[in-house]
Amino acid sequence: MNAVTNRRRFLRGLGTCLALPSLEAFMPRAMAAAVSGGPVRFGTTASGAPLRMAFLYFPNGAIQSTWTAAGSGADFRLDNTLAPLSPLKHRVQVLQGLEHLNADPGNDGAGDHARANGTFLTGVRVKKTAGSDIHAGISVDQIAAQHIGTNTRFSSLELSCDPHRKSGGCDSGYSCAYESNLAWRTPTSPLAPESNPRLVFERLFGSGSPGERGSSLARRRAQQRSILDFVMEDAKEFESQLTNRDKAKMDEYLTGIREIEQQIETAESFKNIPDPDIITPDGIPTAYDEYIKLMFQMTALAFETDATRVASVLLARDGSNRSFPEINVPEGHHSLSHHREDKDMIEKVKMIDRFYAERLAEFLTLLEAKHDADGQSVLHNSMIVYGCGNSDGNRHTHANLPVVLAGNGGGALNPGAYRSNSPTPMCNLYLNMLDAMGVPQMERFGDSTGRLASV
Repeated sequence: MNAVTNRRRFLRGLGTCLALPSLEAFMPRAMAAAVSGGPVRFGTTASGAPLRMAFLYFPNGAIQSTWTAAGSGADFRLDNTLAPLSPLKHRVQVLQGLEHLNADPGNDGAGDHARANGTFLTGVRVKKTAGSDIHAGISVDQIAAQHIGTNTRFSSLELSCDPHRKSGGCDSGYSCAYESNLAWRTPTSPLAPESNPRLVFERLFGSGSPGERGSSLARRRAQQRSILDFVMEDAKEFESQLTNRDKAKMDEYLTGIREIEQQIETAESFKNIPDPDIITPDGIPTAYDEYIKLMFQMTALAFETDATRVASVLLARDGSNRSFPEINVPEGHHSLSHHREDKDMIEKVKMIDRFYAERLAEFLTLLEAKHDADGQSVLHNSMIVYGCGNSDGNRHTHANLPVVLAGNGGGALNPGAYRSNSPTPMCNLYLNMLDAMGVPQMERFGDSTGRLASV
């Protein structure tokens, strides 16, 4: 099985190419269908423009006293932490009262950071194990990707600004897989995010300088085909040697290979590949703020050019102890989050909270500046969840999570409001979002109890 494992590692990250931007030449049919009341494809707005969803995760909770907004409804004021979002207040909702109670300890004891990460997009209680028998649930982004992924070259895009080990134990008996991944294709198969901006760019556009990328993508496609043919032939030779348990694992592996084949076929159906006149990123920037900004630029490019309509970005794993010299905070974030009401430590956590909110504001501003063929901004035609699976980092609570929902969802959402909900599963919000994406109505997702009445 070592050969199979090595090939699995080699195949990680396969999938190439970028679809064309949202161009007027491609819009009339979709728009006409919308106007006439005809069918509109999954993952589009009422106008026929692409509808995107993204999930952005920051770690270790937030200081609630400066996170929550003042006022109610549309008459609200953003407090100090979220003040950088003020210029885009009309595109933002601050949601209070959402919770992930499956991240609570229950009978599992310590491990709140792993549970916070693993539960955030799945809504389920993850299995406490430091071994390979991990188990969570299909994440909300992947539910959407299953239904709209064939519309784009990539069914989804998974990114991280935290090059963190992804195997072994990381948090009080929990596998590192829970902390290192947001997206889960199946309950036992997380989708590892890419943390190198250069590799993200080359995956989307191809390697080399402008003018060379088309041919590099063609070569990569041919290479992928050869690799997949080799893997499938090799797997058949292994099959007779496998135990029943190994056969189940092999079936799951081959299912993943077939999905990659389907992704390649989808990519090959798009003939015109954009070749942006920008320089390929060098790699991971030294400064953390520049790192985040670059990964958000990659996400914005993928949305603008309709490479994908589903994305997740792990800014840092929950429990991250990164320091922030950019804002003169030399202590680790996780250490500071256990402030025990120390005023100096709390002030430094507030600075970190604001640092992340500033990066969010930069990303949303970028999306607001880009426009679709229907005349609306990409941000208008998006649903962006920004939040954390921990609420109070000092006490490791998972109720009243810090959550911002940005974008109009192409008209499905009503931003520009502060909404105070009674304690409500965050998965209720996810049902609203899946409805907006055109996913056939689900009765339940994760621990949902219904849909949010207003969002």
